[in-house]
Order: sequence, then structure tokens, then C-alpha cells
Amino acid sequence: MMVQSYVRFCNFAAQTEIMLAGLQNLTFEFGARAIVEDATWHIHPGERIGLIGYNGTGKSTLLKLFAGEYLPSKGTVERSRTTTIGYLHQDLLSFDTDDSILKVAMGAFERVMEIQHEIEVLGKELEENESEEKLIKYTDLLHEMDVLDGYNIDHKTEDVLHGLGFKQEDLSRPYKQFSGGWRMRVLLAKMILMQPDLLMLDEPTNHLDLPSIEWLEKYLLHYQGAVIIVSHDKFFLDRMVNKIVELYQRKLHIYTGNYTYYTQEKELRMEMQQRAFENQQDFIRQQERFIERFKAKASKAAQAQSVQKRLDKIERVEEASIERPNIRINFSIEKNPGKVICTLKGIQKSFGKIEILDTADAEIERGDKIALIGANGKGKSTLLRIIADRETFEGERVWGHNVEESFYAQHQLESLKLDNNLIEELQMAGSKKTDLELRTILGCFLFGGDDVDKKIKVLSGGEKARVALAKTIISKSNFLMLDEPTNHLDMHSVDLLAEALDKYEGSLILVSHDRYFISKAANKIWEIVDGKVVEFKGGYQEWVEWKERMEKLAKQQENNTKQASQPDKKKEVKPEPVAQPVPVQNTAIDKEKQKEKKRLQRQFEELEKKISELKSQKINIESALADPGIYSDMKKFQETERQYNQVSSDLKEAEKQYEVVFEGLMNE
Repeated sequence: MMVQSYVRFCNFAAQTEIMLAGLQNLTFEFGARAIVEDATWHIHPGERIGLIGYNGTGKSTLLKLFAGEYLPSKGTVERSRTTTIGYLHQDLLSFDTDDSILKVAMGAFERVMEIQHEIEVLGKELEENESEEKLIKYTDLLHEMDVLDGYNIDHKTEDVLHGLGFKQEDLSRPYKQFSGGWRMRVLLAKMILMQPDLLMLDEPTNHLDLPSIEWLEKYLLHYQGAVIIVSHDKFFLDRMVNKIVELYQRKLHIYTGNYTYYTQEKELRMEMQQRAFENQQDFIRQQERFIERFKAKASKAAQAQSVQKRLDKIERVEEASIERPNIRINFSIEKNPGKVICTLKGIQKSFGKIEILDTADAEIERGDKIALIGANGKGKSTLLRIIADRETFEGERVWGHNVEESFYAQHQLESLKLDNNLIEELQMAGSKKTDLELRTILGCFLFGGDDVDKKIKVLSGGEKARVALAKTIISKSNFLMLDEPTNHLDMHSVDLLAEALDKYEGSLILVSHDRYFISKAANKIWEIVDGKVVEFKGGYQEWVEWKERMEKLAKQQENNTKQASQPDKKKEVKPEPVAQPVPVQNTAIDKEKQKEKKRLQRQFEELEKKISELKSQKINIESALADPGIYSDMKKFQETERQYNQVSSDLKEAEKQYEVVFEGLMNE
């Protein structure tokens, strides 16, 4: 009886685990269209959730329900009274101000800013008229400022902005001077600094370069609150999330694991559902044959009628067919170019004192599919615009024979004419195609029926991206230049685009921060290093492995140089190989062996103690890294991370020595 009571208590405790927010039997409808039906989903502290689904299924709508921007048609959105929610989404780009980006990001510390203002006003009042009441209030404000760590907000804000790719000189520049992508980074910094209990990020990697994505990954890994991420970046989701919530067929399907686990588990679930469907269909056919056979017989009519009633009440299992929108991207070319697509000779480009390219040379050959990668500010998009003849430069750019190019740029979404409908927008591409041909192309990009009459301004970010992509390919070019083509596309659409580019018979050069997409679409890697174009002949994964090998080699050479320059430095004592004992009856040899054994025993005990201390240090450093406060101080974080790497390396080396000494003792 006591065991049963304990089990009931444990079940109750699990059910009443702290919940930050949730949906309870929720249905939400836009007009006659249901986005989600009878959905239940509870979010707990520390969860890292990837919210996925095809474009247009309603992922952003779900986030807006949590944020309170929409009200459900049925059911409830549940939130703890103390839960704070931060929501980063593309609509925030409509915000504009003359304030510096440092001041915009510091808006996260609203209460601290209020206290600073109150302290300033109260300080002036105390200079003119001192009173005990004002002094007490002034002291209380100073104490609250100290509790909120208000004196370090400038430092914290600068570190987060630096982590997201801003330079020190950028921090004082007005927010309105920055492009949409950089503005989104400022707003992301503000959201991070607010440290809400539930952080909701809608496509956070769209406007980040690889170093900034890696910085965000490190930050989120140790974030104490819960995080919901909508992203098409599979690599990012695999590293970040421990739960996947899929919005599919107006239902929420929950998987405990990262994105790779989800793909495997979904395939298994679909197989089980299909088997259940087939088994049920066999059962239904058997019952229907029985009914058909005996419904007219007086002796069996009642039984047949009973079977029919049971059959009518049975809950039908749906066939496991995957309903997904398939963009039909068919890149075609009319002319074959020569062997060389484009040659760059002595290219020089700078913006003021900032030098981007310095007498850079490069060549694109027929069949090349090149990914331009690296941190923002290195000149990737600038080089792409130079190749496309959209940027002034010094040097020589030479087109090859029969080259017909098409350029897709990030800013094309912003340059779409908002008052045009879809047909009018494609007509502006200059392809001279008929309206019927343009309707067919739009149909391939999931715009059917009356959709083609929609104005650009009512389209979602993903729909605008599809229109811009459609404009790029209707020219039948044999050379494509693509700047962040996967932004605003869902994962399935990214897969289809990567597959289409893999089959594309022309040549291309692209800029992307989507590591999965690069690995699928590119057969060469270009990187801008010290103003030069450095080419790697191979795919993305091969390039990553090569970079890691080069970094290890560089560290080894650095260590060798240090050791060579410090010949008198005491080397770490390593146990010499112990010879196998030889059965010689000699007292001197026996004494020597005893001395050796004692030495090894002493070394063994010292190593045991050292390993214990190193393990203790490692645990302490891991605890420090688990504290999100450390990420507001970039120098402190980098030093702690360096210490962690050093302790891990020392521990590994000590354990190796321990094994050698242990073997020596066993052989004595």
C-alpha cells in the first residue's frame, strides 16, 4: 500500500513540475482556416525546443500566441504570473531610432536605466535641499542598483554586441544607419541581455555569420531559461535543442531529442502508423464482407447490424502519407559557356581605411560550385557584387565566352515592389514570358490560383524569398550568383534547393551561413584571407577537417618553437620503460629493483593525487561555465574556457602517465 502511495506521489510530482508556459487544448483559426487544433504543449525550465514545420503552417503564429499577440479560438494559453518572455522576430525590423546601437541594446536593462535617472534627479535635489527621507530613498536606490549589477551594464552590453560581430567603433553609430541584418543582431543582443525565462527566436541565424552563430551556440548551451527556436539550419538545431515540436496537419507532434533523432523517430512512427493503417483496413474489409454476406439472412441480420454499428464507431487510423509542399525548382540553361566563366586579376577594394581586397586574383571555371564563407566584414558579399558588376573596384574582371549570369541578393527581398502583384513582379525580371508561362513558374513555387493576384506586401518572409528566387531562375542563366538564398526558406525547401543546385548543369558562386546547405551545394570553398582569395578544392566538411589539421599543426609548431627557445626548462618527468625482470641471483640487482619499485610507487601516488585535483578543478570550471552571467563578460568567458581546455589537456596527459606507471608496477 505504501509503495502504491509513493508511486502515486511521484507521478503527481512529475505532472506538477514547474511550467513556464503552455497550451491547453488550444485551437486557433484564421477565418475558416485552422492553424492548430486541440493542441497541448507544456514548456519547462531548461528545455531547448526546436519548433519546425513547412512554410505557412503557422510556426510564427504559435510563438505569437505565447507572446499574447493573438488570442486562441478555443482552449487556453497558460503562463506563470512570474514568467518573462522574450520574442525575436522579423517584424521587429520596422522599429527605427536615431539612438546608438549601444543605447538600443541597453534598453534590456529598463529598470536599471530608471534607477540611474532617479539617482541623478535625486542627487541634484539633495544638493539643494537635504532631507532624511530623500537620503534613505537615495541609499535604497544605490542598493537596488548594486543588487541588479547596474554598474556593469555597459560592459555586459558591449561584450554581447562584440560576440555578435560588432566592432567597438560601431557601438556609437546610430541604429538607423545599419542594414536590416545588422539591426536584427542589435535586437537579438537586447533580447539576450534581458535574460527572459522563455526566449523565443524566429530564424535567429538568418543574419549571422559563422563566428556569430558559434558564439550564439555557446551562449545558448548554458542559458538557464527555456528556449524555443524556429530555424531551417539543421546543424544549429542538432547542436542546440533537446526537444523537437513539429506542427504538421494542424497537430503538434513532440519528439524528445535533437533534429537528427527527430528524423529517425518520425520515420519509425510513420512506419508504425502505416502498419496500423494497413491492419485496420484488413479488419474493416473482413467486417464489411461479413456484413454484406449476412445482412439479408434473418438468422444473422441482427449480428450483421451489430457489426455495422461497431464499424461505424471505430476510430480510423490515417494513412501515413507525408503531406508537404514540394517546390519544383528546375534550373535550365540555353547556352553552354566556355571553360572559364570569370577571371579576376589584381582586384583592389576598400571602404575608407578598411581594406577588403588587395590585388586579389581568382578564376571560376565551368562546373565550379563555389561557397564563399567566413566572418561578416571580410568582404564576401562585396566580392560577389564585384563578380556581378554591382560594385566599383580597381583591377580587371573578365567574363568568359557565352556566359549568361543571374544574381540573387539579400537586398532583393527589400527591393521587391510592395504594390505589385506576383505576375507584375516577375514581369519586371525582363524574361519576356507570357502571363500563362509566369503563372506556371509561380505554380512551381507554390503560388496557385488567386495567389498570383496577391500584393507583395501581404506575403510572408518565406513567400517573398520564393518570389525573388523565381525571378532569379526564369532567365535560364548558366552562371548563378546567390547571396544567402536559404534565408526565409523552411528546411524542406532548403533540401529541395540544394538538390536542384546539385543537379544544375551550370556554374555558381554563393554566400551562405547555412552549413548544411553549403555541404550539399558546393564543391569548392573560397575564403578571403588578408585581402586575398584562398581557394580550397573540396566540399565544406573536407574544408573543416583541413582547417582543424592546420590549426593543430600550427599549435605544434608554436610549442616546438617555445621548447627550442627554452632548452634549460625542466621537462616533465616521464617514467622510463621498465625492463622485464630477469631471473639473476644478484643482491645488487635486487636492491636496484627495490629502489625502482619505490620510485614508481611514489610517482604512482603523486599522479593519483594530481588526477584527483585536476578532476576537482574541471568540475569547478564546468560549474562556472553553467552560469549564464559569465557570458556577459567576454574576457572572463574566454579565460574560463581557456582554463577548461588547459585542465582537460593536463588531465588527459596525467591519465596517460598514470597508465604507464601502473604497467611498470605490474611488471616489477
